[in-house]
Amino acid sequence: QGQLNYTWSHCLDTVSNGGFLQFSAGGILSPLPNNLRRDYGPCDYDIRHNLTGQYLYELPLKFSNRALAYALNNWQISGTAFFHSGIPFSVLSTPYSAAGNGILQGSGPQFASILPGVDPYCRHCEIPGVTQPGTIQWLNPNAFVSVVDPSTGACYGGDTPQNCQFGSLARNALRGPNFFWSDFYLTKYFSLTETLQLRFDTQFFNVFNHPNFGLPGNTLAGIPGKPSTQTGFGALTYTTAPPTGLLGVGLGGDSSPRMIAFQCRLEF
Repeated sequence: QGQLNYTWSHCLDTVSNGGFLQFSAGGILSPLPNNLRRDYGPCDYDIRHNLTGQYLYELPLKFSNRALAYALNNWQISGTAFFHSGIPFSVLSTPYSAAGNGILQGSGPQFASILPGVDPYCRHCEIPGVTQPGTIQWLNPNAFVSVVDPSTGACYGGDTPQNCQFGSLARNALRGPNFFWSDFYLTKYFSLTETLQLRFDTQFFNVFNHPNFGLPGNTLAGIPGKPSTQTGFGALTYTTAPPTGLLGVGLGGDSSPRMIAFQCRLEF
């Protein structure tokens, strides 16, 4: 027997959770309180596609021989699978830190700009001077332009009204990696008496040993063609662990790799 569930959803707002404990990286407060349309976009927890499945199958083995029946009868396999699409996040400009020159820094995040016609994603590529050892590149750093040049702290191109404008990107315009997880269980029942049986489980958490990465750690854009201003930008640096992992969530351990556990119990 099995069960499959699919949910499509779409959530839009200007700030998620009231700006407290944001679910993903990005906009919390609008830099222009009188123009909230710039912050109107996918919620921090906007997951478009969510697919879950579970199954259970009893192996049709029925041996009459006592020894064979004890070893080969009463086997059962079961499992669960989870998939959901990526979580949204924002790409921001580097904060202004130059002398001033009459520049007024907004109170909230300053969104970066995106170059038209350039793919914003660069999944699993490696860019010299940008991609750091032990990380996986997710975004294309040359697709984004920071309003502020990180190397000078001033507006890119000079502190003029034309250059010191808010970027063209909107809040939560990008998506992180998809999430996939599957557990597998192998169960054997041993009959001890008419009312007592021994159940032995072999549990495979993340049976395919599939890594699930969180959002990019550095989402402050740089200047295209200047790797020194883009170091570490848009890279995946950590994995996420699901609630069904062997260690659960928040118990002080990383349960993202495949883990195998054995369980034995008496049922009556």
